[in-house]
Amino acid sequence: MPGATELGLIYAVAALGVYLTFRVLDFPDLTVDGSFTTGAATGAVLISSGTPPIVALIVAFLAGAVAGAITGLLHTKGKINGLLASILMMIALYSINLHIMDGKANVPLLGIDTIFTPLEIAGFMRNSWTGSLILAAWVLLLVVVLVGFLHTRLGLSLRATGDNEQMSGSFRVSTDGQKILGLALSNGLVAVSGALMAQYNGAADITSGIGLIVIGLASVIVGQALFGQRRVWQAVLAAALGAVIYRWVLQLAMAVGLDPADLKLASAVIVVAALLLPRLSFVKNLRANRARTKQEDALADLVDATDEPHPATVMPTGAETKGQSNA
Repeated sequence: MPGATELGLIYAVAALGVYLTFRVLDFPDLTVDGSFTTGAATGAVLISSGTPPIVALIVAFLAGAVAGAITGLLHTKGKINGLLASILMMIALYSINLHIMDGKANVPLLGIDTIFTPLEIAGFMRNSWTGSLILAAWVLLLVVVLVGFLHTRLGLSLRATGDNEQMSGSFRVSTDGQKILGLALSNGLVAVSGALMAQYNGAADITSGIGLIVIGLASVIVGQALFGQRRVWQAVLAAALGAVIYRWVLQLAMAVGLDPADLKLASAVIVVAALLLPRLSFVKNLRANRARTKQEDALADLVDATDEPHPATVMPTGAETKGQSNA
């Protein structure tokens, strides 16, 4: 289970990127399937050539951000449908990733120091919860930074563009610029997740990004279904926690005999279940009863506060009033 938690926390970075496009921008972005591999390929090639792992992560973020920005440009300036623009970019990234990896389908990192090497030497990774706690602290810091960004003027403009593009434009918000920015940030985070995954697995593979959008959507939907999304910090944290829970579910499924070849199928089933369950009648009734109970409790508290006795007001007697007037 510690290993599944570590994988979930690495995928949580990608889930935060998917949250930006899927929830904040309301944009169906499939570029992430390609940008995940872009991050993995960029990070692996740089680390194998002697670049420090931290620098490799930064470059991976920039590479993913460029891919996302191009998708945004195709959509906003080229007037191409958003879904089609992301599919075109995803297809193009397959060839680009092969060129980054010098035509190889796999770039190994065996025997090369990565960002996880100190933790592995200390025995904190794979079979220890200490590594999970350290990764959780990194992810929590990223969550805090992302929540802080979404509360800035730029972040509010990004959220407004996703909520109501026409109204945002009427307030002189550059909606095209916000879409490009959101897609760049999203794919940058996904690329960082890919670079971390390559370092964790000890290799970058050309097929590592296949189905990443399903993993990201499953993380966001499951997390927000369990933990809610009424507040920004709640929604962002739920997306990250959803990635961990998603990996736990897959780990338990494999523990009871699920064939590893069926992992992608299981991922799709989880997403379908998370999408359909809230629409079922008994779930709607459960939510309605819960909301009604909260409303009744709030009303009862209000009635109790109204019925509380107030301190009696002592009115002056006629003699006291006459004495005060004479004085």
